Amino acid sequence: MSPESVNSTARIMIVDDELFFRGLLRDILSKAGFTIVAEASSGTEAVLLYSQHHPDLVMMDIYMPEKNGIEATRELIALDPKARIIICSGVGYDDDLNAAVAAGAAAAIYKPFYDEEVLEIVNSTLARS
Repeated sequence: MSPESVNSTARIMIVDDELFFRGLLRDILSKAGFTIVAEASSGTEAVLLYSQHHPDLVMMDIYMPEKNGIEATRELIALDPKARIIICSGVGYDDDLNAAVAAGAAAAIYKPFYDEEVLEIVNSTLARS
């Protein structure tokens, strides 16, 4: 699935406590034409920034300080039941990923990120109403 298959003008927020992974996602998504409206380094910051920017999609790391991605996803869904969140994980703990989906995440992706995989999951998530 190419970036052109979905509105690539979508506004995305990236949440990861590691600057390296935020930069990697920013590069992949920006090159595909998406707009990065905010970046956060914790779940606490993500909830605050979501309320300010109302992104079309959130790329959320699962393991972060202060508030993890599962807790932040719960809060974002409570604020906006239509929020679209993709959980990102460097570790394949099925229980945690299942908890993130139960909390309202639309999909999950594993690190390391590959351009085609990121764009495919972003496009498919954005295509769902």
